[in-house]
Amino acid sequence: MTTYQIAVIVGSLRKDSLNRKLATALESLEHPQLSFKQLQIGDLPLYNQDDDDNQAESVKRLKFEVKSAQGLLFITPEYNRSIPGVLKNAIDHASRPRGQNSWAGKPAGILGVSPGAVGTAAAQQHLRNILVCLDVPTLAQPEAFIQLKDGLFDEAGYIGAESKPFLQNWMNKYVTWVKKLVA
Repeated sequence: MTTYQIAVIVGSLRKDSLNRKLATALESLEHPQLSFKQLQIGDLPLYNQDDDDNQAESVKRLKFEVKSAQGLLFITPEYNRSIPGVLKNAIDHASRPRGQNSWAGKPAGILGVSPGAVGTAAAQQHLRNILVCLDVPTLAQPEAFIQLKDGLFDEAGYIGAESKPFLQNWMNKYVTWVKKLVA
């Protein structure tokens, strides 16, 4: 059975990030064909086109890890109805310089969790718009706008029993998406 390496990009740097917690908890769902690696984006300098010919080691590392992955999983909070600046910065770095877009062609999924009633719907839509421009085919359905409620996570930090069927279904669709586009 083929194992697909999935680069997980969490759009939050906060130590107790709900979205990092979600990313880690998703790894416990049943998905024997996926191997996850959470990528570090907090050490990237601010993107500056003047640095394209002399990229920082952290940028080179990010580009290598994205290129090495067969799929992408973006897990983002919503800041002011959009994606966080740190996530946009990482996207910009790995798509540059022109003609060296590390994201292109990689099948992606988008999730996010928020205390708000609509979860991260606006951030996810903005991220979809960005990914289209970068030639990143993104799973369209099912969408997952996750509101933080009691039971989303269990006491051990895994996906809670009530949320597990929905998120397992999402994960199953994502696995099918990755396999379809990588084949």
